Amino acid sequence: MTSNLLSNPTTEKSYDRTEWKKGYQSQPNEYDYWVDDIEGEIPHDLRGTLFRNGPGLLDIHGTSIRHPFDGDGMISAISFKEGKVHFRNRFVRTEAYVQEQASGQILYRGVFGTQKPGGLLNNAFDLRLKNIANTNVIYWGDKLLALWEAAEPYRLDPATLETIGLDYLDGLLKPGDAFSAHPWIDPSCEMDGGKPCFVNFALKSGLSSKITIFEFNLQGKLLRRHAHAIPGFSFIHDFAITPHYCIFFQNPVGFNPFPFLFGLKGAGECVQYQPNQPTRIIMISRQEPDAKPIIIETPSGFVFHHANAFEVDNKVCIDSICYDSLPQVDPDISYKDVDFDKLDPGKLWRFSVNLETKIVERELLESRCCEFPAIHPDQVGRNYRYLYIGAAHHPTGNAPLQAILKIDWQTGERQLHSFAKHGYVSEPVFIPKPNATAEDDGWIITLVYDGSHHRSDVVILDGKNLNEKPIARIHLKHHIPYGLHGSWTSECFV
Repeated sequence: MTSNLLSNPTTEKSYDRTEWKKGYQSQPNEYDYWVDDIEGEIPHDLRGTLFRNGPGLLDIHGTSIRHPFDGDGMISAISFKEGKVHFRNRFVRTEAYVQEQASGQILYRGVFGTQKPGGLLNNAFDLRLKNIANTNVIYWGDKLLALWEAAEPYRLDPATLETIGLDYLDGLLKPGDAFSAHPWIDPSCEMDGGKPCFVNFALKSGLSSKITIFEFNLQGKLLRRHAHAIPGFSFIHDFAITPHYCIFFQNPVGFNPFPFLFGLKGAGECVQYQPNQPTRIIMISRQEPDAKPIIIETPSGFVFHHANAFEVDNKVCIDSICYDSLPQVDPDISYKDVDFDKLDPGKLWRFSVNLETKIVERELLESRCCEFPAIHPDQVGRNYRYLYIGAAHHPTGNAPLQAILKIDWQTGERQLHSFAKHGYVSEPVFIPKPNATAEDDGWIITLVYDGSHHRSDVVILDGKNLNEKPIARIHLKHHIPYGLHGSWTSECFV
C-alpha cells in the first residue's frame, strides 16, 4: 500500500483471475441499510452523497449478455452524515428493463453484441436501441439523472432512487435524442459572472457528424445551445472543457453498418479502428458559438476519457488516456476470459495545441496502465497540480485496475495505494474538505471489489497522502458489479 511499489516491477500476476471474474456476476438484489461493518472512522465533516452507475445485470434470467456495456443500469447511493454511512441501490426502470423482467427473456439487441434469441431471422433489421441508462449519474438542478450517451436521460428520485421516467430537459430533447454520459461542471463560468455551469454535448454520427453543445445554470435551465457539423463518422465518448473551448477527439475509426443491419453483430462490433489514420482534435468555441470549429490532426491512438484540459498562453493542453489500438469486441471470446497481456494498456498523454501554428505536441505523462481520472472539481478546465486515477498494481504491462495513483505535476511525485492481490478499484472521486485551501486537501472515495470475500468496500483515502492506510474501509454486505462513472453532491439523501 505504499509508494515503494512504484519501483518494484515483477512478472508475478498481481491479481487472481478467478476472483476478478466474480466481480462481473449480476447483482439482482436491491438494498437499503445503514452500514455498520467499518474499519477506521468516517470523518464527521464528510457529508453528502456519492452516486454511482454501472451495469447491475450481466444476464437476463440466466442468459448472459455479450458485453458488460449492454447491462442494465443500477444506481448506488452512498450517503454520509455525522460519521455514519447509508447504502441504497436500485435499477433504473427503463422501458426495456421492465419489459425484459416481465417476459423473462432478452427482447432487445445490445450495442456491444448481445443478441435476441432466435438467430439471424429474429435480429436482422431490428435497429431499436435499448436505453440501458448505465454509464453515469449526476445530481444537478434538483434532478438526479441516469445517463447513457445514445439516448435521453432517465430521471430518478434522489431520496429513494425510484425511476420517475425519461427526462427531455424541459423540451430541449426529442424522443430518441442523445445526451452524453460525460458532462463537466465549469466551476466558474466567465460568461455567467463566475457562477458554475453544467456543460454537456449530444452526438449524431453519420457520413458527417453533428455535435450539439448544451450549457445549463445551477437551476438546470438552459443558458446556451449551439450545433456544429463535423466531417466524417465520429465515435466520441468523452470531451474536455476550458473557459473558452469544448474539445473533442474524433477517433480514427470506420463504421460498417451492414453486419448490424443483417443481425450478425452489434453496432459497437461494427466500429473498426484505423491505425493509419490521424485523430482529429476538434475545438469548439464556447464564447463564440458561430465561430467555425478548429480541427487539427495528430497521431494519438484511441481515446475514451480525458483527465482535464487547460489554457496556457497561446496553447490549449489536453490530458487524455490513450490506447495504441481500440480494444475490439471479439465475438468468439467472453469478456470474462480476456487476456490482459494481449491488450494495449491505457496510458496518460498530454496533447498541447498551439493555437497560432496549429501544431500539436505529444508527451507521455504516465506509462503505467491507468483509467478513470479524477481531479479537484475547482480545477476543471484550469491548470491543475494533482491527478488521481485508477491504475494497475505493477508499473508495466496491462492488468485490471487495482490501485489509486496520485500524480503531482509540480514535483513529479507519485503515490500509489494498491489493493492487490484481492482488490479491484473503480473510478476515484475527489471530495474537497470543508474550508480546505490546498488543492489536495480532501478525500478520495472509491468502490473496491474484494474478490476474497465477494463483496464491495467503500474506501476513503486521504487525498494528501495515499501512502497512509485508509481513513475508513466500509464493508458492504454484498458485491456491486464493476461500474462505470459517478458523481458527488453535498446534498445528503437519507
